[in-house]
Amino acid sequence: MVLPHYLCSSVQNAFRARHARVAVDHTRQNLGILSILLRSGFITSITRGTISEPSPEAFREVGDAQRRIWVELKYRDDAPVLTNMELVSKPSKGISLDASEVRRICSGRRAQNVKPLRMGEVAVIRTRNPEYEWVEAREAMQLQLGGEIVCRAR
Repeated sequence: MVLPHYLCSSVQNAFRARHARVAVDHTRQNLGILSILLRSGFITSITRGTISEPSPEAFREVGDAQRRIWVELKYRDDAPVLTNMELVSKPSKGISLDASEVRRICSGRRAQNVKPLRMGEVAVIRTRNPEYEWVEAREAMQLQLGGEIVCRAR
C-alpha cells in the first residue's frame, strides 16, 4: 500500500525543484488527494499515463506497475502556488475527527492536536462514506461528515 506521505513529498519536492510536472503512482488515494488539490487551484491538471509519458491511450495498454498520474504544477510570478504540503495523520497514529471537530478546525479553533485552517489552506479528509471518500475539510463540514484528516496544503 502506498502511503500518503510519498505523494506529499513528491509534489512538494517537484515544486521546490521548479519542475513543470511530476509523475506519482496511480492509486485511488493519490487520485482523490490530487483532485482536491486541482479543485482548490494548487495544480493545473492531472492526466493518466505511463512511467515515460502522460498518455491516456498508453495508460490502458500497460500493466498496473507501469501506470502513473501526471501532475501539471502551477506557478504564479515564477513562484510555486503550493508552498507547503504536510502529513497530519502519521502511519503510526491516525487522527480521526468527527463532524463537530471538522467544524472546529474550519472555523479557526483547535480540535485534538490539529491546528485550525488558515486562509488559503486546505485539509484533505478521508471519510467512511463510499460516495464521498476523499473530501476537503470545508466540504466535509457542509456534508456533516467526519473522518481521518490525512494532509494539509497551503
